[in-house]
Amino acid sequence: MRYRLNLYVICKLMKGMVIKMEVNIIFKIAAVGILITILGQVLKHSGRDEHAFLISLAGLILVLSWIVPYIYDLFDMIQMLFRL
Repeated sequence: MRYRLNLYVICKLMKGMVIKMEVNIIFKIAAVGILITILGQVLKHSGRDEHAFLISLAGLILVLSWIVPYIYDLFDMIQMLFRL
């Protein structure tokens, strides 16, 4: 009985995590990707390949800084799930 209760609580927590992750982050990542692609192409055609590389690196770091908390929550939830 206690095992089922713990599994029920973990499932509720996982649903809360899914609800917490909003669709906004997907749109933000898409917007940054489109902007970085356009800027990268403009800089490459003007002969500034180094700047284009730095812009794409900055975009990657920005997106990773948004995603890392969600990855941490995922690993924490998996750890909690197997700690039954």
